[in-house]
Amino acid sequence: MKPVQYFSDAYLAQARQASPEQVLNFLEQFRLMQAATTATSKSKLISLKVPEEMLSLFRARCELEGLKYQTQIKALMTKWLGG
Repeated sequence: MKPVQYFSDAYLAQARQASPEQVLNFLEQFRLMQAATTATSKSKLISLKVPEEMLSLFRARCELEGLKYQTQIKALMTKWLGG
């Protein structure tokens, strides 16, 4: 089964306002991010202490948005690092 991504009405409205340059910038940033996480990249299993309520709320929000919570954590880390 293929995963399905759901977008909020607010996000879709914002995306419709994007200029061609913004769309190209987004696509280039996405390409660079994907290139940085190729099959040659190794993953490291880590242990992280997070308050239970925070993790529960984070997982619930990811579920509402159709995202895998661990993938979202990695996306936030990538964004914070400038990727």
